[in-house]
Amino acid sequence: MDKYSNGEAHLAHSSRDWVVRAKPLPQMERIEAYFQGHGFEMHRHDTYAIGRTLSGVQSFQYDKQVVNNLPGQTMVLHPDEPHDGHAGTEEGFRYRMFYLEPALIQQVLGGKPLPFIKGGVSNDPRLFKATQVLLENLQTSLDPLEMDDAVFDIAIALQDAAGVRRGRQSVDYASAERVRELLMASLEQGVSLEALELASDTDRWRLSRDFRALFGTSPHRYLTLRRLDLVRHSISLGVSLSDASLMAGFSDQSHMTRHFVKTFGYPPGRWLRMLGAGHA
Repeated sequence: MDKYSNGEAHLAHSSRDWVVRAKPLPQMERIEAYFQGHGFEMHRHDTYAIGRTLSGVQSFQYDKQVVNNLPGQTMVLHPDEPHDGHAGTEEGFRYRMFYLEPALIQQVLGGKPLPFIKGGVSNDPRLFKATQVLLENLQTSLDPLEMDDAVFDIAIALQDAAGVRRGRQSVDYASAERVRELLMASLEQGVSLEALELASDTDRWRLSRDFRALFGTSPHRYLTLRRLDLVRHSISLGVSLSDASLMAGFSDQSHMTRHFVKTFGYPPGRWLRMLGAGHA
């Protein structure tokens, strides 16, 4: 039996932590992982982290409270919200998760503020159903149309489960999207604040507010996180940490490592070891 069979608990590496990455999808990462004790330190990333616990209890600090995620529930961690992770029982916990860029959600919502699921866990059956396609089998590739359908269903389910937030200010989606595209084109060389203002045709304060509302984080952190995506891709292919850091636009390896730990909750060396254990 492999690790993906029907969501049943099968802890082939019960004495050590492991992570398995699925085949890559555009603007999305999918994983399955097992942690026996302490999983990861407090960290935050600029994507939605959406998933479900398959066995055990996954406990984490989130939104100023301790949350216990059980099988049958859906985890929805909002972009840029700090959280950690550890086993709630001695048996450890196994889970599947996908990390979805808010830009994909905005293609459906068209400039509305990102839906926020209070407490980080939902019992809404619509949300559980909407995430099934992306979490049911990580070994299966999705064709572009199926991927589009899944993203649409998730965006609508998130909006329905979160409810409507009143009193929100209007945002300029077109301007913020131009800035996001410029950031994506500037990973290696960086970009100035003046260039971002010019691209958005607005002042830096309006830009910062709109970008955070639409994409879940600041322009600077968005750039940093995309650089870390490049680092993870490079080192998974065997590129050294120092070379990967420079290739992604960081000043040096220590600069990259500090951001890596803040974003993922563990250093890049441990991430590589867990990745290797998951494929053992």
